[in-house]
Amino acid sequence: MTDVRPTLAVWKFASCDGCQLTLLDCEDELLAVADRVHIAHFLEASRSVEPGPYDVSIVEGSITTEADVERIHRVREMSGTVVTIGACATAGGVQALRNFADIDEFTALVYARPDYISTLATSTPIAAHIDVDYELHGCPIDRRQLLEVVTALLVGRKPNIPAHSVCFECKQRHNVCVVVAHGIPCLGPVTHAGCGALCPAHHRGCYGCFGPMETPNAAAQAGLLRATGMSEDDVVRAYRTFNTSAFIELSKVTVGPPPGAGPHDVPREPR
Repeated sequence: MTDVRPTLAVWKFASCDGCQLTLLDCEDELLAVADRVHIAHFLEASRSVEPGPYDVSIVEGSITTEADVERIHRVREMSGTVVTIGACATAGGVQALRNFADIDEFTALVYARPDYISTLATSTPIAAHIDVDYELHGCPIDRRQLLEVVTALLVGRKPNIPAHSVCFECKQRHNVCVVVAHGIPCLGPVTHAGCGALCPAHHRGCYGCFGPMETPNAAAQAGLLRATGMSEDDVVRAYRTFNTSAFIELSKVTVGPPPGAGPHDVPREPR
């Protein structure tokens, strides 16, 4: 009997595998959709590989070699829908810090025989090379967003991927603002929602794991960070983490107007 279920493929490029593990960690939820989809290629879970074409391809990791460039084009050609997952696939990842330095100097310092290393000078997101249908941000991604995309594609509707900031999620969870209440630096106002405001819910500032929201106010965010006592160098370093290439334009704005009522107006708790 012919299997008429839609086929799913999962691909890895330059990454730590954390976002693929998020898919495996879905466990019970994944079992609920297992009968509706046929996993044809997922090396993290099985050595069994079936040839394409595939209805949906989920891609983790950034493009860092010429071989990656060729392979991602092949993935696009044999995939009906391409979904990129995680900071590496959507923004080049933490490895994109190489984009602002000399790659030859890096390889000479790290490897005894740098002439054996074949790599590009930059780490770039998947969308820099092919058309991508949907992007899931995060380091790692949020399992709820992943399940939303998979189930939406199975039933033929557009996935609901929020475009607002982490601050919106803080309000939904009734979190006390860590900046205003405690003077803790936080990237929540300019960071894409999706984590459920996890760090602020535990009294920590947002680290920007989900990359920039669609319409970030760089000057206002710089003023907010400076009001907590951060220097211009500190502001730049705050952006140079998981989504460094996506935050590059914001990191250039290190000075901005302080908020009318913010952490400089309230006493801080000892850290």
